[in-house]
Amino acid sequence: MSKIATEHGAAEQQGTPHQLTAADRCDACGAQAYIRVVVNNSELLFCAHHGRKHQEKLSAIAESWHDESSRLLEDQRS
Repeated sequence: MSKIATEHGAAEQQGTPHQLTAADRCDACGAQAYIRVVVNNSELLFCAHHGRKHQEKLSAIAESWHDESSRLLEDQRS
């Protein structure tokens, strides 16, 4: 069963690693990553666009899904 968490959800309770930073880059395009997916004990990082693009297929096989894309809205408000 996969686990999906947001920064407002139960991420800390699930033992999710550190918050994503500007140094974490999307594996598909190199933009800042806001989504971390663990599949077969391997970490995949995605920007919000590519994370949503692949979410349907990956969520079926993901061990965990950590989504911090709501931070994009916080950045716009600042």
